[in-house]
Parts: sequence; C-alpha cells; structure tokens
Amino acid sequence: MELECYPMTATPPDMVPGRQSRNWMDAFASRHPYRCLPLSMANTTGWEILCPVGFSAEWNGGPRQEDIVIKADRPTPDLHHLVTSHFSRGVLTMHPQYLFRTPPGWSMMCSGSPNHVKDGIQPLVGLIETDWLPFPFTMNWIFTRPGRITFERGEPFCFITLVEAKKMEAFQPVVRSLESNPGMKGQFEAWNRQRTDFNNRLASGDPEAAKEAWQRFYFKGELPEDMGTAPATHANRRRMKNIRIG
Repeated sequence: MELECYPMTATPPDMVPGRQSRNWMDAFASRHPYRCLPLSMANTTGWEILCPVGFSAEWNGGPRQEDIVIKADRPTPDLHHLVTSHFSRGVLTMHPQYLFRTPPGWSMMCSGSPNHVKDGIQPLVGLIETDWLPFPFTMNWIFTRPGRITFERGEPFCFITLVEAKKMEAFQPVVRSLESNPGMKGQFEAWNRQRTDFNNRLASGDPEAAKEAWQRFYFKGELPEDMGTAPATHANRRRMKNIRIG
C-alpha cells in the first residue's frame, strides 16, 4: 500500500515517521512516562510534518485576521506559504504543502503531534477523504488566550495518520456486564490481584518491588498468573516507513 505525497512547492516541509520522544516525558525521573506504552505508540503511529523555519505568532484577542501578527526568525519571503492568519478569531493556519492520496476507503486524520504540548495554542483536528480529494488541506491551531507562541525550526506542526473511516460506522457499542464474559473477568481479576499486591509491596518499601520498578504485562504482551499472552498483533514499537522519492 502507498500513501502518495505530491509536493505543492519546490521545497515542501520535511515529513518524518512519528518520533517517540517528548521534552516533558524526558523531564520525569527515570523518564517514567515512556513506560506507558499507549503514550509511546500514539506518538509514533503516523508521520510528522516539520516546520522548515522558526516563527512567532502573537494574537491580541481580536476577531480580525490582522489581530494575529506572524514573524519569522530569519528573512523568509514566502512565509505565507507556510503560515497565515486566514480564518480570523485567533485561528492560525498552517500549510502542509502536500496533496495526499490514500487507497480507496482510507481517510487521513490531521492533528497536532500526539502528546506534544504547546502552551497558549491548541491544535484542531481534521478528518479528510484523501482517497478522492484533488486539493490539499490546511492544519489549523487556535489560540487559547491572547499572547505570543513560537514554533521552532524542525518542530512538528502537523501529524497525519490514516483511518478506514467508513468501516468505523459498522461498529455497534454494546454495554455488557463483566460477568457475561468469564474469561475476560478472570483475566481482569488476575491482573487486579497482581497490581494491588505490587503497589502494596512498593508502598511498604519492598526491595524486590523497588527493583522491579513497574509491571510490564502490557508492554510485553503477557497476562498475569500464566493466563495467556496477547495475540500476535500486539506491538510495543511502531515502525512507520520513511518518505521516499518516486
């Protein structure tokens, strides 16, 4: 399968597989957040589009386009090809500068890079039918309050991932009691026993629990008390393909 990427300019922004690292995750003691597999997998399930130039944007709180002032870190005559104040009311518009085409039935979700936190501005999320759309989309951010924000050169300003959107409509959410699924109930109770025991030992200063530091059932795809393993589709690392020419 191919994700076709058609540049709209001679020098489009770099696009790279989603990177696992986050500055706020690095700042924790022992880089503790990286033990949370759902965080790491979200960070890497897609591609980042990177700022080719650093810039600042300042919003005075007004409703007009000109109420956002954008300045590049260095002379950039074509800055408007990357970032503009287009929709007004504190919305900052950025241009991925690619026209994407996905296989039939696949749509593209664009957002901010998962768990990449920016103070003062929030990424808006869009779902685009890239299996037929013949023109590019924009990535939009909205200021959460008047003020000044920055994007650094090489910082992701757009994150893209793919979904089979139409197939999702076939799902019917159903509420059932846990007792109606004895196998799952047994697995949950085994995990709960192990988790409670581990937390109690950790709180009491048990050296073995402290050495273990954290339980790895989910990361390793294992069920506690020898109740089985995750299916072969379990993954603890995502390897998206690099963009290629041709």
